[in-house]
Amino acid sequence: MKSNYTLILLLLTCLVGRAQEKPHNLSLEEAIEYALEHNRTAKKAELDIEAAKQQKWETTATGLPQINANIDYQNWLKQQVSLLPAEFFGGNEGEFAEVAFGTKQTMTATATLTQKIFDGSYLVGLQSAKVFLEISKNAKIKTDLEIRKSVINAYGNVLLADETVAILENNLAVLQKNLHETIKIFENGLEEEESVEQLRITLSSVENSLQNTKRLRVLAKQLFNITLGLPIEHTINFTDDLVSLTNNHIDLGLLSSSYDITQNIDYVIAKNEKASKELLLKLEKSKALPNLSAFVNGGYAANANRFNFLTRDQKWFGSSLLGVNLNIPIFSAGARNAATQRAKINLQKSIEDLTETEQQLKLAIETAKSNYQFSIEDYHNKKNNLALATRIEQKNQTKFFEGIASSFDLRQAQTQLYTSQQEYLQAMLDVINKKAELETVLNKTSTK
Repeated sequence: MKSNYTLILLLLTCLVGRAQEKPHNLSLEEAIEYALEHNRTAKKAELDIEAAKQQKWETTATGLPQINANIDYQNWLKQQVSLLPAEFFGGNEGEFAEVAFGTKQTMTATATLTQKIFDGSYLVGLQSAKVFLEISKNAKIKTDLEIRKSVINAYGNVLLADETVAILENNLAVLQKNLHETIKIFENGLEEEESVEQLRITLSSVENSLQNTKRLRVLAKQLFNITLGLPIEHTINFTDDLVSLTNNHIDLGLLSSSYDITQNIDYVIAKNEKASKELLLKLEKSKALPNLSAFVNGGYAANANRFNFLTRDQKWFGSSLLGVNLNIPIFSAGARNAATQRAKINLQKSIEDLTETEQQLKLAIETAKSNYQFSIEDYHNKKNNLALATRIEQKNQTKFFEGIASSFDLRQAQTQLYTSQQEYLQAMLDVINKKAELETVLNKTSTK
C-alpha cells in the first residue's frame, strides 16, 4: 500500500513538473499559441470574462427571492417611565402615577422573504449584464489579435538581430583579412598608408555596429520573453529563420480578398458601445415606471426581566406579516426628463462613433493592404540591390588588390554593401510585420 502511494505521488510530481515546464524551442506558430495562453494581458482579459459572468449572475440574483434573518436583543439599563392619572389606580384626582411598561429585557428573532414583482430597472439590468459579458468576450478577441501581432513583431526582431550579427561577423572577418593583407603590401612598399587607414576606419565602424547589435539582440529576446509571459532571463531557440518566414508571409491573395466590415472586432466593439447606450436610455425611462414588490416575514419575541431567553421555560410569542409595496414616481422636478435627454444624446454620439469606426476601418484596411504590397515590392527590390552591391564590392576588392582601384573606391563599395545588407534584412522584417498588421485589421489569426 505504501509503495502504491509513493508511485502515485511520483506520477503527480511528474505531471506538475510538465505543466510548469517552459518551452525552449519555438516556431512562430508555437510562440503565438503559447503567448495566447500565458501572456499576462491575455490572462487578465480571460479573468475579465469570468468577472463579467459573475456580474451577470449577481444582477440576475437580485430579482430572485431574498431571505434575511434578524436577531434583536434589548436591555433597558433604565426603563422609560410614563405618567398615568393616579385615579386609575385608586389615587387622588389630578395626581399622576409613575409607571414603567414592559419587561426590562426583550429579544426578537425574525426572518423576511422579499420578492420583486415588477421593476423596470431590473429588466434593463439583466440586458446590461448580457451586453457587458459580450463586451468582455470581444475585448478578449481584440486582445488576442494584438498579442498575436506583438509576438510576430518580437519574433521577427530577434531573427533580424541574429541575421544582422551573423552578417556583421562575416563582414568583420573579411575586413580583418583584407587589413592583414593590405598591411603586408604596405610594408613591402606596394601600397599607401592611406589604404591601411581606410580599412581600419571601416573595420572600427563594423566592430562598433556588431557590439551594439549584440546588445540589441539581448534586449529583443528579453522583450520576446515578456510578450510570451516568460521570465526575462529564459533562453529560447528560434526554429524559424528570417528568409523562410519572409517567403511564407508573401501572400498576394490577401491583397485582393474581400472583407465584411461588420465582422471586424473594432466594429463589433463599437456596436457593443451603442447597445450599452441604448440600455442606459431604457434605464432612465424605466425610472418613471412604478415598482412593485412583496414580502412575508415571521418571527418570535420574548420578554423577561432577567436574561432567561435560553432556558426551556422561556415563553416565545410568534408573529407573521404579509405585505405588498408599490412605489409610484410622480414628480421629480424635471430631473428624470433631463437624465433621459442626456442618455439620448449619448446614444446619438455612439451612433456617430459607429459610423466613424466603419469609415476608419475601411481606410485602415486599404492602408494596410497598400503597406503590405509595398513591403513585398520593396523586399524584391532590396534583394536585387543586395546581389548587385555584393558583386560591386567583390569587383572593387579584386581591383584594389590588383592595384587598379583605390582604397576610397573599396570603402565606398563596402559601405554600399553594408547598407544594402541592412536594407535587405529590414525589408524582410517589414514583409512579416506588414502582413501581421493587415491580418490584425482583417481579424485573421493564421500566419500562413
